[in-house]
Amino acid sequence: MGVVNVTPDSFSDGGQWFDEGTAIRRGLELVAEGADLVDVGGESTRPGAARVSLEEELARVVPVIRALAGEGVAVSVDTMRAEVARAAVEAGARLVNDVSGGLADPDMPQAVAATGVPYVVMHWRGHSHDMDRRALYEDVVTEVSEELAKRVDYVLAEGVRPEQVVLDPGLGFAKNAEHNWAVLAGIGRLAELGYPLLIGASRKRFLGRLLADAEGRPRPFSGSDDATLAVTALAAHAGAWCVRVHEVGPNADAVRVAAAWKRAGA
Repeated sequence: MGVVNVTPDSFSDGGQWFDEGTAIRRGLELVAEGADLVDVGGESTRPGAARVSLEEELARVVPVIRALAGEGVAVSVDTMRAEVARAAVEAGARLVNDVSGGLADPDMPQAVAATGVPYVVMHWRGHSHDMDRRALYEDVVTEVSEELAKRVDYVLAEGVRPEQVVLDPGLGFAKNAEHNWAVLAGIGRLAELGYPLLIGASRKRFLGRLLADAEGRPRPFSGSDDATLAVTALAAHAGAWCVRVHEVGPNADAVRVAAAWKRAGA
């Protein structure tokens, strides 16, 4: 899953693809590099980010989705709003990626159920402006698993079919670096929930902090792409259904390596 942030303030590439035409070209580039899905989002969810209006989010994502879908691209929409999800699917999106798992907008599960498209339910404890203070766990893998299971029960009760559900443990969302590493090491336990797993580690803060220099300065976001490759390969080998990344080509290669390794050991 390649990322196209149609935003001025995303943590890694805010503003780089904000122009509609540039965003469309970027989506086509990602497909040429091997993306199976292009994830188009119009609202930053970086720590501390403020929400944009519904009207602004719609104006950012719908034209890009319509254009990419018109070129035959499999597009997902990254949104927490039911109205945006509905408009995106009408414009051609084939998957709804909701980082709130239906908590930010109670209408989202029913909206997605009506469309019939796959629905990424992410582990989430609150909006970006205060999520860091919610990073409190006794056993992060157990608690993330239990909280995701509750969200799945809820969205299924709202009409989402089991075959629509994809789970995302939400790396970096109400989780510090230690939590993120524990969640990655616990992919096998999360897979026991019985749903495909989406892993989004690309360029996140915990990678930059791992790669800090001798003075403790974190590596810049774009400087953690090689570390992202390592996570991609390990996650794919551990059974992740999909990885969400900013640079597709090298990560697609990493997935191929993991798949070959896994086949050889089968």
